[in-house]
Amino acid sequence: MFYYLFTYLDNAFDVPGAGVFQYISFRAAAAIITSLIISLLFGKSLISLLKRKQVGESIRDLGLDGQMEKQGTPTMGGLIILGAIFIPTILFAKLDNIYIILMLFTTLWLGAIGFLDDFIKVFKKNKKGLAGKFKIYGQVVLGLVIGLTMYFNDGIVIREKISAEELIQTTEEGEVIRITDPTQKFSRETVKSTKTTIPFFKNNEADYSKIIAFMGEGYAKWAFLIFVPIVILIIAGVSNGANLTDGIDGLATSTSAIIGATLGILAWISGNIVFADYLNIMYLPNTGELTIFISAFVGACIGFLWYNSYPAQVFMGDTGSLAIGGIIAVFAILIRKEFLIPVLCGIFLVESLSVIMQVGYFKYTKRKFGEGRRIFKMSPLHHHYQVKGYAEPKIVMRFMIVGIMLAVITIITLKLR
Repeated sequence: MFYYLFTYLDNAFDVPGAGVFQYISFRAAAAIITSLIISLLFGKSLISLLKRKQVGESIRDLGLDGQMEKQGTPTMGGLIILGAIFIPTILFAKLDNIYIILMLFTTLWLGAIGFLDDFIKVFKKNKKGLAGKFKIYGQVVLGLVIGLTMYFNDGIVIREKISAEELIQTTEEGEVIRITDPTQKFSRETVKSTKTTIPFFKNNEADYSKIIAFMGEGYAKWAFLIFVPIVILIIAGVSNGANLTDGIDGLATSTSAIIGATLGILAWISGNIVFADYLNIMYLPNTGELTIFISAFVGACIGFLWYNSYPAQVFMGDTGSLAIGGIIAVFAILIRKEFLIPVLCGIFLVESLSVIMQVGYFKYTKRKFGEGRRIFKMSPLHHHYQVKGYAEPKIVMRFMIVGIMLAVITIITLKLR
């Protein structure tokens, strides 16, 4: 909104300073500051409202120290995060950008599903909330929308890297010249593609369509049959992983802020032709605009930590956890860095695996020995450390340290091949 207003003022009236809104860096900074302010101001008011309406969390007794003291803590605080993402994005991003449209849709869609789940738990007094299959249906619908839009929408394109041979030109006098201008190292024409980035490989691009190359000539037009299911799987996996990580005060929010900041860097360099050339990565026109959205996301997570850090004054509930997981997944897919998710979102992955391993091993041993056995003292993994006697703040801090290490590794994969 402000982008269009100040662009008009700059062009029509040459208002001093109005041109600064043309810079992504300025609008990203404005977005994160605005998001923080909204989180802090709106958060306090919402917590008071939730307390008046007695919208409290129902705690299941797992035998953990200090757990039952959280009974009645306001939940559905994810509304703070959603508002702090949505409003700055509307104010500072280009709203006709297809990437921004998809991210706003993701935020609202998964936020609505999470809100419905929390609403059933709190107001209908049903501790199970929304049936798991309906959450999966919602994630599948989102995956279909994202996958099909990426495949068919003409605004989502890449510019191919020119081969090394084409960068060398010979003049009429026989002089050999090598092109060094980054803007000339990519094709002038944009193309539709199902290519993505593969970390740790020298030629780090892979095309989903190659999976069905056995179908013969014209196989590429059926690539969406492979691409869309993969998108659905990634969205469901990361969204549910974030949901499982949201188990102790500040854990999901802090790790998500680290992940968001890393994704913001990846989006900025992928949408900048100079950096894309220097790092020899895929150039994705118009993805730089996603930096504004992810800046608002990071600001929202950090702002929410003001109230969600130990001891939490509010819980995000599924309203927040489903949304932040889905946002991370869709964002990574849009900038074609989804294969970096296992590294970047390693905390989510380990939390999910700990549950899968625990349940699987328990069922296996019960069937074989007549008595179920456990790998961890409790799952997800953060509860394992709680049972071992670690204080919540220490667990969160150590998970954050690991999250920062994973973020650094993710960034260096751009050059480590």
